[in-house]
Amino acid sequence: MAFTRKALRSSAVELRAHEGRAILVRAGEGRALDPADLALPAALVSALHEWASVARQVSPPPHGDDGPALELITHRGRLLAGRVAALLGTTVRYRDPIGGRTESVDVPRARLAVPPPPVPIGEPTPWATGLTVSLFVAVLVLCVIIALSSGLAEASPWFALGANVLIAAGLAPSLWLSKAVPVWRWVALGATAGLLSAWLALTLALLLG
Repeated sequence: MAFTRKALRSSAVELRAHEGRAILVRAGEGRALDPADLALPAALVSALHEWASVARQVSPPPHGDDGPALELITHRGRLLAGRVAALLGTTVRYRDPIGGRTESVDVPRARLAVPPPPVPIGEPTPWATGLTVSLFVAVLVLCVIIALSSGLAEASPWFALGANVLIAAGLAPSLWLSKAVPVWRWVALGATAGLLSAWLALTLALLLG
């Protein structure tokens, strides 16, 4: 009954266990409503009636002491009252079926959304240091390639060219993979520049020689 459920939101209701059945009573009224009449989820309605049925079968111990079973029933009732309060959007008074104590269960507050962690700001690119490393590597690679090519060129310029092709082909995969690594990208840049410079020098030597 949508009208009844809407009307319950304007005042507190009380959750009770009566003869093994869970009922909801609106404050100031004696009319008992079955939870199923309020269009509550079927699983919740079943859990409410199960709680009331178990409470009916448990007898209070002598001297009024609360045993483990009674504490479990009370805790279960509070949880169910909280779920009902959340769905109805109103305060639910929970009457303990064993001791008869009554307490208010307010509408659970929605958890505050935790803001996402701030996006870390990347460090500035170290152009001065990086280019210095690249220049050093480029000169080193250029000197090594020229020294190697000079020794091979004495036998045959084409033999030196073939050796440089093999060196470039062997280094290309490593240089390509290193271009995205923060530190090694500068080494890759320098090695690439050194190889290109060596190729240019070797080409000029072949053309002019």
